[in-house]
Amino acid sequence: MKKSSTEISIPDDHRSACPVACVLDIVGDKWTLIVVRDLFLGKHRFGEFQASPEAMPTNILAGRLKRLEAAGLIKKEFYQDNPPRAEYFLTSQGAALGPILIAMREWAERYIPGVVLVANIPSPEIRD
Repeated sequence: MKKSSTEISIPDDHRSACPVACVLDIVGDKWTLIVVRDLFLGKHRFGEFQASPEAMPTNILAGRLKRLEAAGLIKKEFYQDNPPRAEYFLTSQGAALGPILIAMREWAERYIPGVVLVANIPSPEIRD
């Protein structure tokens, strides 16, 4: 923990001790929750994430998967050695983001004209 100028303990790698700011430090860019959404929808492999309609660039996708793994929200499991190929699964910590995604979907359906519900957020396959 680091100390701010007012002597409040701030979690390492976060800009403040505010819970909202800390969550946004992990998932607050425009791509990370798309990866989490796709994991809830049953996608596990790099190519499956790439096939999403948002067309995330491969370098961004690779970076977001690494960030989510480092934060403990997903687990990477290799299913092939040569060449190395991995699948990604939500951990229980990552799966706990489900209600946030549902709340975001409900808010968008209510306040953003033209949004389309692609799929409900099902219970994910969890790997701890």
